[in-house]
Amino acid sequence: MPVWAEAGLWGLVAGAALVLGALVGWRLRVPQRVVAGIMAFGAGVLISALAFDLVDEAERTGGLTATVVGFLAGALAYVGANVVLARRGARHRKRSQDQQSGPEESGSGAAIAIGALLDGIPESVVLGLSLLGGGGVGVSVLAAIAISNLPEGLSSASGMRNAGRSARYVFGVWGGIAVASGLAALLGALLLQDAPAQVVAAITAVAAGAILAMVADTMIPEAFERTHLYAGLIATVGFLLAFAIERA
Repeated sequence: MPVWAEAGLWGLVAGAALVLGALVGWRLRVPQRVVAGIMAFGAGVLISALAFDLVDEAERTGGLTATVVGFLAGALAYVGANVVLARRGARHRKRSQDQQSGPEESGSGAAIAIGALLDGIPESVVLGLSLLGGGGVGVSVLAAIAISNLPEGLSSASGMRNAGRSARYVFGVWGGIAVASGLAALLGALLLQDAPAQVVAAITAVAAGAILAMVADTMIPEAFERTHLYAGLIATVGFLLAFAIERA
């Protein structure tokens, strides 16, 4: 199987966790503390993957300057886009309670969908890039994305339901994001498979900066709101699990 096709398949697999989480969040009344705990765990897993797989790899192959510039650029790009979307009704797109904007707010549905896409694309790109070294998919990166996507879909779908969104809208959003995730991973591998190592490293750093900004802006607030003092401990366990996977 070509590398780009394999990347697309793994991106779709990781994105499918969003749909699975959305299905659980839509059909079941999952306790808020459980959702928040899974969100905290997923945040820890993603932070570990960023530190030991993405940023470290980018620095070793592309140098410190390219990594720092790319990392900051990714964070700035994400925050800038997130500010625009927040003003259009997508500020609380990952929240599971009643903070999300309902269908009556003009443009909020499109903003939530675009915001979900903004959250998922950087993860999928780095998943595709992890295949370019010839050693197969980065298991720790795949696990981090899938584990974080599950509570993201669960929390957002629950919040969308409470805000009055229809099932067609909710599953249309997450199904579309899952497909887009596969395409982003495919394109990341296809377009960059012959690129210089420094270019791949810089793009990896950009994606990593965007992911960290997303974790801090959206996942950690939802996790802390319900788990409070336990959020740090749960995130630490997620971090250590991802670290153990990476080292194994």
